[in-house]
Amino acid sequence: MKEINKELLFDYIIQLGDSSMILGQRLGELCGHGPELETDIALTNISLDLFGQVRNYFQYAAEIQGEGKTEDDIAMLRYEHEYRSALLVEQPNKDFAYVIARQNFYDHYHYMLLEFLVNSKDEQIAAIARKSIKEVEYHLDFSITWMKRLGGGTEESNCRLQDAVDNLYRYTKELTTPTETEKQMAELGVGPDLTSLQASYYNSLNALLTEAEINVPKEIVFQFGGKEGRHTEYMGYILSDFQYMQRAYPNMKW
Repeated sequence: MKEINKELLFDYIIQLGDSSMILGQRLGELCGHGPELETDIALTNISLDLFGQVRNYFQYAAEIQGEGKTEDDIAMLRYEHEYRSALLVEQPNKDFAYVIARQNFYDHYHYMLLEFLVNSKDEQIAAIARKSIKEVEYHLDFSITWMKRLGGGTEESNCRLQDAVDNLYRYTKELTTPTETEKQMAELGVGPDLTSLQASYYNSLNALLTEAEINVPKEIVFQFGGKEGRHTEYMGYILSDFQYMQRAYPNMKW
């Protein structure tokens, strides 16, 4: 493989990890608040899966950066504009339907991403993807099952899911719209050409919505910016919780 600029590779790994990390934090907020015990535990486990994957990415990022930092430093000691997470994952846990719709929209993308990354020309990224893809396959199966249950359940569950889809669908296109870093990594064979995933992503997602008796939103004004560091008002609140221990007790160790 052609030698890659370390700064470019570092930035790409940050982009791979940040969306999963922020989604993991959102799911962690739900611990003890699930609609039933089994689902509560499942959401917590998905959160832990995502944080485990992020830890692997950020350990690699710290190694590339070569400044003696740890994965914790990279995860928790950045400013808001330095996070490259998609806008979708920072949206709040309004209700269970929102949690499931957000999860499913991300899971469809995440699984397609990992399907490519298992054959990435960067051996370390490929190894992380191979370790992660089975977990994400479960995440996708879980969220698909709940999309169908909510959509085909009671009138209220269907209405709540429709509301969630109507509000969250606008954030989906950012997932498959590449940043400049993602474009360069695709050219090098390290990451996928995200635009080539877009048709498959929406075909799969919209087919599920139809099966779940949910109307696919029309005339959407898609929202972008998170992957370039421009976030919604929710991001600051997430980071105030997420970073508290490291900010309050610098250099703390478990």
